[in-house]
Amino acid sequence: MSFVDELLNDVKIPRMVRVKQHFDSPNEIQDIDAKVHAEFLKPEIKNLIKKDMSIAVGLGSRGIAKIHLIARAVINELKALGAKPYGVPAMGSHGGATAEGQIHVLEKLGMTEEFLGCEIRSSMETIKVGQLPNGLEVLMDKNAMQADGIICINRIKAHNAFTAPIESGIIKMLSIGFAKQKGADSCHTYGFGCMANNIVEMAKVKIANTPFLFGIGTIENAYDQVVDIEAIPANKLEEREKILLSKSKSYFPKVMFDNVDVCIVDLMGKIYSGGGMDCHVTGRACTPFMQPIATIRPDRIVVLDLHEKSGGNATGMGFADFSTQRLLDKVDFPETYPNVLTSRLSQDGYVPVILANDKQAMQAAIKTCIILDGRKEARIIRIANTLHIDEFYISENMLEDAKSNPQIEILTKPEYISFDDNNNVTDIGIGM
Repeated sequence: MSFVDELLNDVKIPRMVRVKQHFDSPNEIQDIDAKVHAEFLKPEIKNLIKKDMSIAVGLGSRGIAKIHLIARAVINELKALGAKPYGVPAMGSHGGATAEGQIHVLEKLGMTEEFLGCEIRSSMETIKVGQLPNGLEVLMDKNAMQADGIICINRIKAHNAFTAPIESGIIKMLSIGFAKQKGADSCHTYGFGCMANNIVEMAKVKIANTPFLFGIGTIENAYDQVVDIEAIPANKLEEREKILLSKSKSYFPKVMFDNVDVCIVDLMGKIYSGGGMDCHVTGRACTPFMQPIATIRPDRIVVLDLHEKSGGNATGMGFADFSTQRLLDKVDFPETYPNVLTSRLSQDGYVPVILANDKQAMQAAIKTCIILDGRKEARIIRIANTLHIDEFYISENMLEDAKSNPQIEILTKPEYISFDDNNNVTDIGIGM
């Protein structure tokens, strides 16, 4: 037995209770094709598309609900209007900052040429289309610039690293996603303190100097369901994104408990958040320029594993305190570091304290968390990931809080976490 084993051996992991949070959220759109069709009937959108126009459709890489269905519906509408669409990965430095890697990311999200019904042209080459007064170059995907028109599809939501009237959405995709690694690097040059201004100013330059036509913005509710899809012409982009971001934040899910000492995250990865774990859920700000929506501020965060669809990209793991050998074995550093180096968020690539297994990682967090209000036992939550938090586990000492909240349903009796022979949890990611 190692000294680490001796230190952690007597640390007790409490019994846990599965609960369900009931959020006040609008209903999911049931017919994606019909909604997209209705948006294309709007004169300010329909009149932009001419017969035989080539249209580059920007496709993103994050966990956007039903993105493959939305993208296919958009491409079908363009075809119906006589246009000739093709896909372009618009994801900055993701996919290891290679053309092949970005195609692979799209494939894992279900966006293949066969499914979308059009060609996908992937390249990391860019064209300079302008320059900001602060000297930053404004770059645009070479394949997109060969089209008669450019559109993009993206979810409008809170950004992980800064808080502003416009955060993550069409404008950011236009400024950073379409700019590939070099352009994303340019936009991040002065850090996240300047990001809110730079993405808007770069988007203005691109709208003026490229054939950008409109964006398709999606809004999701607290259950990771698409509740709105809006086609927004270029001249209304800034105005509408501000409104849609505010609406998106009003739907954002939160953990309905206070005084959380330890947050255990089963799975992290790009399919859940650009930062692997959404700071707005964990409550731990990754920069001084963002204010988490979450009200919890856990003293310790544990992440147990990396989702296989992340392709080894563990960007954001550095914002956990403890992790496991299992996760570390899955990390592809050449896949991870392009994001880290481009964003300038070095902590994104830090390696947490690595323990042999899930049980030890949990024990380490419990042992080291600081409780200042006189309580003897840590208050612990365990979530499947940061995208789905309607159902999760709470420690038994939080049960009375759950009973007092009419929006929380208690699903199980208190039970100890089940570990396998390697001391890893047997139900990892349940509820994902």
